[in-house]
Amino acid sequence: MTVQDQEPLPAARHRQPLPDPVPLTGCPYKSDPYPLYERMRETGPVHRVLFPSGVQAWLVTGYDAAHAALNDDRLGKNHERGNDRWRARASIMPEPQHSQLQAHLLHQDPPDHTRMRRLVTDAFTPRRVEQLTPRFRELADMLVDALPATGPADLVAGFAARFPFQVLAEVIGLHGELAARFDRDWGKVVQPVGPTDPGRPLYEARLHGLQSYIADVVAHKRGCAGGDLLSRLVVARDQGELSREELDSMIFQLLVAGQEPVTNQLTTALIALFRHPDQLARLRDDPALMPRAVEELLRHDSAFELTTWRFFDRDSDLHGTRIPAGDSVIVSLCAANRDPRRFTDPDALDLDRSPNPHLAFGHGIHFCPGAALARTELRVALGTLLTRLPGLHLAVRDEDIEWIPSVLGRGTNHLPVRYDRRL
Repeated sequence: MTVQDQEPLPAARHRQPLPDPVPLTGCPYKSDPYPLYERMRETGPVHRVLFPSGVQAWLVTGYDAAHAALNDDRLGKNHERGNDRWRARASIMPEPQHSQLQAHLLHQDPPDHTRMRRLVTDAFTPRRVEQLTPRFRELADMLVDALPATGPADLVAGFAARFPFQVLAEVIGLHGELAARFDRDWGKVVQPVGPTDPGRPLYEARLHGLQSYIADVVAHKRGCAGGDLLSRLVVARDQGELSREELDSMIFQLLVAGQEPVTNQLTTALIALFRHPDQLARLRDDPALMPRAVEELLRHDSAFELTTWRFFDRDSDLHGTRIPAGDSVIVSLCAANRDPRRFTDPDALDLDRSPNPHLAFGHGIHFCPGAALARTELRVALGTLLTRLPGLHLAVRDEDIEWIPSVLGRGTNHLPVRYDRRL
Protein backbone atom coordinates (compact mmCIF):
# COMPACT_ATOMS: atom_id res chain seq x y z
CA MET A 1 0.00 0.00 0.00
CA THR A 2 1.43 3.41 -0.93
CA VAL A 3 1.35 6.50 1.25
CA GLN A 4 -1.39 7.97 -0.92
CA ASP A 5 -3.49 4.80 -0.63
CA GLN A 6 -3.35 4.42 3.15
CA GLU A 7 -6.72 4.36 4.88
CA PRO A 8 -7.16 6.67 7.90
CA LEU A 9 -7.01 4.86 11.21
CA PRO A 10 -10.48 4.11 12.67
CA ALA A 11 -10.16 6.67 15.46
CA ALA A 12 -10.07 9.44 12.85
CA ARG A 13 -13.80 9.01 12.23
CA HIS A 14 -14.60 10.16 15.78
CA ARG A 15 -12.47 13.29 15.96
CA GLN A 16 -13.30 16.93 15.35
CA PRO A 17 -11.77 18.24 12.11
CA LEU A 18 -8.34 19.80 12.46
CA PRO A 19 -8.04 23.54 11.81
CA ASP A 20 -6.36 24.74 8.64
CA PRO A 21 -3.62 25.69 9.24
CA VAL A 22 -2.90 23.60 12.35
CA PRO A 23 -1.24 25.87 14.97
CA LEU A 24 1.99 24.46 16.40
CA THR A 25 2.01 26.84 19.35
CA GLY A 26 1.50 27.03 23.09
CA CYS A 27 2.80 25.28 26.20
CA PRO A 28 0.50 22.22 25.93
CA TYR A 29 1.85 21.53 22.43
CA LYS A 30 5.49 21.94 23.44
CA SER A 31 5.12 19.82 26.58
CA ASP A 32 3.42 16.96 24.71
CA PRO A 33 2.99 17.26 20.93
CA TYR A 34 2.18 13.58 20.43
CA PRO A 35 -1.63 13.71 20.77
CA LEU A 36 -1.73 16.35 18.04
CA TYR A 37 0.66 14.38 15.84
CA GLU A 38 -1.58 11.34 16.30
CA ARG A 39 -4.61 13.27 15.07
CA MET A 40 -2.66 14.57 12.09
CA ARG A 41 -1.41 11.11 11.11
CA GLU A 42 -4.94 9.75 11.34
CA THR A 43 -6.31 12.22 8.80
CA GLY A 44 -3.46 12.25 6.28
CA PRO A 45 0.29 12.47 5.79
CA VAL A 46 0.55 16.22 4.93
CA HIS A 47 -0.97 19.21 6.75
CA ARG A 48 -0.64 22.98 6.52
CA VAL A 49 0.70 24.28 9.87
CA LEU A 50 1.27 27.66 11.51
CA PHE A 51 4.38 28.43 13.58
CA PRO A 52 4.60 31.10 16.33
CA SER A 53 6.55 33.39 13.97
CA GLY A 54 3.57 33.47 11.60
CA VAL A 55 5.26 31.20 9.06
CA GLN A 56 2.96 28.72 7.37
CA ALA A 57 4.47 25.44 6.22
CA TRP A 58 3.50 21.94 5.11
CA LEU A 59 4.17 19.29 7.75
CA VAL A 60 4.76 15.63 6.88
CA THR A 61 3.74 13.34 9.75
CA GLY A 62 3.51 9.60 8.88
CA TYR A 63 6.54 7.29 8.84
CA ASP A 64 6.31 6.21 5.20
CA ALA A 65 5.59 9.75 4.04
CA ALA A 66 8.44 11.13 6.16
CA HIS A 67 10.90 8.53 4.88
CA ALA A 68 9.89 9.30 1.30
CA ALA A 69 10.16 13.08 1.79
CA LEU A 70 13.62 12.79 3.37
CA ASN A 71 14.77 10.95 0.24
CA ASP A 72 12.85 13.06 -2.32
CA ASP A 73 15.41 14.75 -4.56
CA ARG A 74 12.75 17.19 -5.76
CA LEU A 75 12.89 18.84 -2.32
CA GLY A 76 15.87 21.17 -1.93
CA LYS A 77 17.27 22.74 1.21
CA ASN A 78 18.79 25.96 -0.11
CA HIS A 79 16.94 29.01 1.22
CA GLU A 80 17.11 30.65 -2.20
CA ARG A 81 14.29 28.29 -3.19
CA GLY A 82 11.94 29.89 -0.65
CA ASN A 83 9.20 32.12 -2.08
CA ASP A 84 8.39 35.66 -0.95
CA ARG A 85 5.66 34.49 1.44
CA TRP A 86 8.13 32.26 3.25
CA ARG A 87 10.96 34.78 3.15
CA ALA A 88 8.81 37.57 4.63
CA ARG A 89 8.54 35.77 7.97
CA ALA A 90 11.05 32.93 8.04
CA SER A 91 14.29 34.83 7.46
CA ILE A 92 14.43 35.76 11.13
CA MET A 93 18.21 36.12 11.27
CA PRO A 94 19.01 39.62 9.94
CA GLU A 95 21.36 40.43 7.14
CA PRO A 96 24.28 40.30 6.76
CA GLN A 97 24.40 37.51 9.33
CA HIS A 98 21.84 35.38 7.49
CA SER A 99 24.04 35.23 4.39
CA GLN A 100 27.22 34.85 6.42
CA LEU A 101 26.13 32.08 8.83
CA GLN A 102 23.47 30.09 6.99
CA ALA A 103 25.57 28.63 4.15
CA HIS A 104 26.12 25.35 6.02
CA LEU A 105 25.27 21.73 5.26
CA LEU A 106 21.67 21.91 6.47
CA HIS A 107 20.91 24.52 3.83
CA GLN A 108 22.84 23.13 0.86
CA ASP A 109 21.97 20.86 -2.05
CA PRO A 110 24.31 18.79 -4.24
CA PRO A 111 26.88 19.38 -5.56
CA ASP A 112 27.76 21.99 -2.88
CA HIS A 113 26.40 19.77 -0.12
CA THR A 114 28.51 16.85 -1.35
CA ARG A 115 31.66 18.99 -1.50
CA MET A 116 31.18 20.45 1.97
CA ARG A 117 30.07 17.24 3.70
CA ARG A 118 33.19 15.46 2.47
CA LEU A 119 35.28 17.83 4.59
CA VAL A 120 33.69 16.84 7.91
CA THR A 121 32.82 13.15 7.73
CA ASP A 122 36.27 11.83 8.70
CA ALA A 123 36.06 13.56 12.08
CA PHE A 124 32.88 11.66 13.03
CA THR A 125 33.53 8.11 11.81
CA PRO A 126 32.55 5.28 14.20
CA ARG A 127 36.21 4.21 14.37
CA ARG A 128 37.43 7.63 15.48
CA VAL A 129 34.56 7.99 17.96
CA GLU A 130 35.45 4.60 19.44
CA GLN A 131 39.07 5.71 19.86
CA LEU A 132 37.97 8.79 21.78
CA THR A 133 35.37 7.06 23.95
CA PRO A 134 37.71 6.52 26.97
CA ARG A 135 38.28 10.29 27.01
CA PHE A 136 34.52 10.88 26.87
CA ARG A 137 34.10 8.68 29.95
CA GLU A 138 36.74 10.72 31.76
CA LEU A 139 34.88 13.92 30.95
CA ALA A 140 31.57 12.47 32.15
CA ASP A 141 33.12 11.28 35.40
CA MET A 142 34.70 14.67 36.07
CA LEU A 143 31.35 16.37 35.66
CA VAL A 144 29.67 13.94 38.03
CA ASP A 145 32.51 14.48 40.51
CA ALA A 146 31.57 18.17 40.54
CA LEU A 147 27.90 17.52 41.36
CA PRO A 148 26.72 17.79 44.98
CA ALA A 149 27.49 14.67 47.02
CA THR A 150 23.76 14.29 47.60
CA GLY A 151 21.03 15.99 45.58
CA PRO A 152 19.34 18.16 44.61
CA ALA A 153 21.07 19.19 41.41
CA ASP A 154 20.17 20.59 38.01
CA LEU A 155 21.39 18.00 35.51
CA VAL A 156 21.28 20.49 32.65
CA ALA A 157 23.52 23.10 34.30
CA GLY A 158 25.69 20.50 35.99
CA PHE A 159 26.02 17.92 33.23
CA ALA A 160 23.85 17.91 30.09
CA ALA A 161 24.78 21.43 28.96
CA ARG A 162 28.49 20.84 29.53
CA PHE A 163 29.28 17.28 28.52
CA PRO A 164 28.32 17.57 24.81
CA PHE A 165 30.39 20.73 24.40
CA GLN A 166 33.42 19.17 26.07
CA VAL A 167 33.10 16.13 23.80
CA LEU A 168 32.66 18.31 20.71
CA ALA A 169 35.72 20.37 21.63
CA GLU A 170 37.80 17.18 21.78
CA VAL A 171 36.51 15.99 18.41
CA ILE A 172 36.90 19.21 16.41
CA GLY A 173 40.03 20.61 18.06
CA LEU A 174 38.72 23.47 20.18
CA HIS A 175 40.95 23.72 23.22
CA GLY A 176 42.28 26.00 25.94
CA GLU A 177 41.15 29.59 26.22
CA LEU A 178 38.90 29.42 23.15
CA ALA A 179 36.95 26.50 24.56
CA ALA A 180 36.65 28.23 27.94
CA ARG A 181 35.26 31.37 26.29
CA PHE A 182 32.37 29.67 24.53
CA ASP A 183 29.02 30.88 25.86
CA ARG A 184 26.24 28.29 25.59
CA ASP A 185 23.76 31.18 25.50
CA TRP A 186 24.93 31.87 21.93
CA GLY A 187 23.23 28.66 20.85
CA LYS A 188 19.86 30.34 21.37
CA VAL A 189 20.31 32.23 18.09
CA VAL A 190 18.56 29.28 16.40
CA GLN A 191 15.39 30.03 18.39
CA PRO A 192 13.45 32.52 16.23
CA VAL A 193 12.90 36.04 17.59
CA GLY A 194 11.02 38.34 15.22
CA PRO A 195 12.03 41.94 14.48
CA THR A 196 9.31 43.38 16.77
CA ASP A 197 9.84 40.93 19.64
CA PRO A 198 10.97 42.58 22.93
CA GLY A 199 13.76 40.01 23.09
CA ARG A 200 15.20 41.10 19.74
CA PRO A 201 18.09 43.21 21.18
CA LEU A 202 19.30 40.26 23.29
CA TYR A 203 18.95 37.96 20.30
CA GLU A 204 21.09 40.25 18.13
CA ALA A 205 23.68 40.61 20.92
CA ARG A 206 24.00 36.82 21.06
CA LEU A 207 24.33 36.69 17.28
CA HIS A 208 27.10 39.28 17.18
CA GLY A 209 28.89 37.59 20.09
CA LEU A 210 28.88 34.23 18.32
CA GLN A 211 30.00 35.75 15.04
CA SER A 212 32.95 37.46 16.75
CA TYR A 213 33.84 34.20 18.47
CA ILE A 214 33.86 32.34 15.15
CA ALA A 215 36.20 34.98 13.71
CA ASP A 216 38.58 34.42 16.65
CA VAL A 217 38.49 30.65 16.13
CA VAL A 218 39.38 31.06 12.45
CA ALA A 219 42.21 33.48 13.24
CA HIS A 220 43.62 31.15 15.92
CA LYS A 221 43.54 28.08 13.67
CA ARG A 222 45.09 30.00 10.79
CA GLY A 223 47.97 30.95 13.09
CA CYS A 224 48.61 27.48 14.49
CA ALA A 225 46.94 24.93 12.25
CA GLY A 226 47.06 21.27 13.23
CA GLY A 227 45.41 18.08 12.07
CA ASP A 228 42.05 18.72 13.74
CA LEU A 229 38.77 19.39 11.94
CA LEU A 230 38.70 23.14 12.56
CA SER A 231 42.23 23.49 11.18
CA ARG A 232 41.36 21.43 8.11
CA LEU A 233 38.34 23.63 7.42
CA VAL A 234 40.45 26.79 7.65
CA VAL A 235 43.02 25.27 5.28
CA ALA A 236 40.21 24.34 2.89
CA ARG A 237 39.08 27.97 2.91
CA ASP A 238 42.62 29.24 2.26
CA GLN A 239 43.01 26.78 -0.62
CA GLY A 240 39.78 27.93 -2.24
CA GLU A 241 37.69 24.83 -1.43
CA LEU A 242 35.32 26.87 0.78
CA SER A 243 34.10 30.44 0.64
CA ARG A 244 34.40 32.60 3.75
CA GLU A 245 30.64 32.35 4.28
CA GLU A 246 30.77 28.56 4.00
CA LEU A 247 33.63 28.30 6.49
CA ASP A 248 31.94 30.55 9.07
CA SER A 249 28.63 28.76 8.55
CA MET A 250 30.15 25.31 9.00
CA ILE A 251 31.80 26.37 12.25
CA PHE A 252 28.48 27.90 13.30
CA GLN A 253 26.75 24.58 12.58
CA LEU A 254 29.37 22.59 14.48
CA LEU A 255 29.15 24.81 17.55
CA VAL A 256 25.36 24.92 17.68
CA ALA A 257 24.00 21.79 15.99
CA GLY A 258 26.96 19.76 17.21
CA GLN A 259 26.11 20.04 20.88
CA GLU A 260 22.71 21.61 21.68
CA PRO A 261 20.68 18.68 20.28
CA VAL A 262 22.71 16.23 22.39
CA THR A 263 22.02 18.34 25.47
CA ASN A 264 18.32 18.26 24.63
CA GLN A 265 18.36 14.54 23.84
CA LEU A 266 19.91 13.81 27.22
CA THR A 267 17.04 15.65 28.90
CA THR A 268 14.31 13.92 26.87
CA ALA A 269 15.94 10.53 27.50
CA LEU A 270 16.20 11.09 31.24
CA ILE A 271 12.62 12.35 31.46
CA ALA A 272 11.41 9.26 29.59
CA LEU A 273 13.29 7.03 32.03
CA PHE A 274 11.95 8.96 35.04
CA ARG A 275 8.44 8.39 33.68
CA HIS A 276 9.20 4.66 33.38
CA PRO A 277 11.10 3.76 36.58
CA ASP A 278 10.92 0.04 35.81
CA GLN A 279 12.82 0.63 32.58
CA LEU A 280 15.28 2.90 34.36
CA ALA A 281 15.98 0.14 36.88
CA ARG A 282 16.50 -2.40 34.09
CA LEU A 283 18.96 -0.14 32.32
CA ARG A 284 20.86 0.62 35.52
CA ASP A 285 21.14 -3.08 36.38
CA ASP A 286 21.98 -4.29 32.86
CA PRO A 287 24.53 -2.01 31.13
CA ALA A 288 24.61 -4.36 28.13
CA LEU A 289 21.12 -3.09 27.32
CA MET A 290 22.42 0.46 26.77
CA PRO A 291 22.97 0.46 22.95
CA ARG A 292 19.44 -0.80 22.25
CA ALA A 293 18.00 1.46 24.97
CA VAL A 294 19.58 4.53 23.37
CA GLU A 295 17.93 3.70 20.05
CA GLU A 296 14.55 3.41 21.75
CA LEU A 297 15.04 6.65 23.68
CA LEU A 298 15.91 8.39 20.41
CA ARG A 299 12.74 7.03 18.82
CA HIS A 300 10.48 7.66 21.80
CA ASP A 301 11.19 11.40 22.11
CA SER A 302 13.70 12.86 19.69
CA ALA A 303 15.47 16.17 20.31
CA PHE A 304 15.16 16.79 16.56
CA GLU A 305 11.39 17.15 16.62
CA LEU A 306 11.13 18.69 13.15
CA THR A 307 13.54 18.99 10.26
CA THR A 308 14.62 22.30 8.79
CA TRP A 309 12.96 23.73 5.67
CA ARG A 310 12.74 21.99 2.32
CA PHE A 311 11.34 23.49 -0.90
CA PHE A 312 10.02 22.43 -4.29
CA ASP A 313 11.27 24.59 -7.17
CA ARG A 314 7.93 24.17 -8.96
CA ASP A 315 4.34 23.42 -7.95
CA SER A 316 4.42 19.74 -6.99
CA ASP A 317 2.37 16.90 -5.55
CA LEU A 318 3.41 15.61 -2.13
CA HIS A 319 1.50 12.47 -1.14
CA GLY A 320 -1.72 13.78 -2.69
CA THR A 321 -1.35 17.41 -1.57
CA ARG A 322 -0.49 20.16 -4.03
CA ILE A 323 2.44 22.23 -2.69
CA PRO A 324 3.19 25.62 -4.29
CA ALA A 325 6.77 26.28 -5.40
CA GLY A 326 8.83 27.87 -2.64
CA ASP A 327 6.47 26.96 0.21
CA SER A 328 8.35 25.31 3.06
CA VAL A 329 8.00 21.57 3.67
CA ILE A 330 9.00 20.21 7.08
CA VAL A 331 9.15 16.61 8.25
CA SER A 332 8.05 15.74 11.77
CA LEU A 333 10.57 13.15 12.91
CA CYS A 334 8.78 12.77 16.24
CA ALA A 335 5.45 12.08 14.54
CA ALA A 336 7.05 9.56 12.19
CA ASN A 337 8.71 7.76 15.09
CA ARG A 338 5.35 7.21 16.83
CA ASP A 339 3.50 5.94 13.76
CA PRO A 340 1.57 2.75 14.70
CA ARG A 341 1.77 1.60 11.08
CA ARG A 342 5.52 1.20 11.57
CA PHE A 343 6.03 0.64 15.31
CA THR A 344 4.01 -1.69 17.53
CA ASP A 345 2.62 0.12 20.59
CA PRO A 346 4.50 3.27 19.54
CA ASP A 347 3.79 5.37 22.65
CA ALA A 348 5.36 2.75 24.92
CA LEU A 349 9.02 2.94 25.95
CA ASP A 350 10.22 -0.56 25.08
CA LEU A 351 13.94 -1.04 25.62
CA ASP A 352 13.71 -4.44 23.91
CA ARG A 353 12.32 -2.98 20.67
CA SER A 354 14.06 -4.53 17.68
CA PRO A 355 14.34 -3.71 14.88
CA ASN A 356 14.07 0.00 15.49
CA PRO A 357 14.39 1.94 12.21
CA HIS A 358 13.65 5.34 13.74
CA LEU A 359 14.29 8.60 11.90
CA ALA A 360 15.75 10.57 14.81
CA PHE A 361 18.85 11.43 12.75
CA GLY A 362 16.94 11.93 9.51
CA HIS A 363 17.56 9.88 6.38
CA GLY A 364 19.03 10.24 2.94
CA ILE A 365 21.82 12.62 1.98
CA HIS A 366 21.10 14.87 4.98
CA PHE A 367 21.39 12.05 7.54
CA CYS A 368 23.18 13.57 10.53
CA PRO A 369 26.96 13.19 10.00
CA GLY A 370 27.47 13.20 13.77
CA ALA A 371 25.07 10.33 14.48
CA ALA A 372 27.80 7.92 15.65
CA LEU A 373 29.18 10.56 18.00
CA ALA A 374 25.75 11.43 19.39
CA ARG A 375 24.93 7.76 20.03
CA THR A 376 28.20 7.29 21.91
CA GLU A 377 27.68 10.45 23.94
CA LEU A 378 24.25 9.26 25.02
CA ARG A 379 25.54 5.81 25.98
CA VAL A 380 28.42 7.25 28.00
CA ALA A 381 26.37 9.99 29.66
CA LEU A 382 23.40 7.81 30.63
CA GLY A 383 25.63 4.97 31.77
CA THR A 384 27.68 7.30 33.96
CA LEU A 385 24.69 9.05 35.52
CA LEU A 386 22.74 5.87 36.26
CA THR A 387 25.79 4.09 37.70
CA ARG A 388 27.15 6.91 39.83
CA LEU A 389 23.91 8.50 41.06
CA PRO A 390 21.85 5.71 42.69
CA GLY A 391 18.24 6.61 43.34
CA LEU A 392 18.27 9.24 40.57
CA HIS A 393 14.79 10.68 40.09
CA LEU A 394 12.97 13.85 39.06
CA ALA A 395 12.78 16.50 41.79
CA VAL A 396 9.75 18.37 40.42
CA ARG A 397 6.31 17.33 39.27
CA ASP A 398 6.20 16.14 35.69
CA GLU A 399 3.79 18.95 34.77
CA ASP A 400 6.27 21.53 36.11
CA ILE A 401 8.97 20.63 33.58
CA GLU A 402 9.68 23.71 31.45
CA TRP A 403 10.16 22.72 27.82
CA ILE A 404 12.27 24.94 25.59
CA PRO A 405 10.27 27.12 23.17
CA SER A 406 12.38 26.07 20.17
CA VAL A 407 10.32 25.47 17.03
CA LEU A 408 12.34 22.54 15.72
CA GLY A 409 13.67 20.86 18.86
CA ARG A 410 12.60 19.27 22.13
CA GLY A 411 14.34 19.50 25.47
CA THR A 412 14.48 21.41 28.74
CA ASN A 413 16.71 24.18 30.02
CA HIS A 414 16.52 22.83 33.58
CA LEU A 415 16.21 19.30 34.93
CA PRO A 416 16.04 19.30 38.76
CA VAL A 417 16.85 15.85 40.18
CA ARG A 418 17.53 14.13 43.46
CA TYR A 419 19.61 11.02 44.20
CA ASP A 420 20.69 9.05 47.25
CA ARG A 421 24.41 9.74 46.98
CA ARG A 422 27.20 10.27 44.51
CA LEU A 423 29.46 7.27 43.99
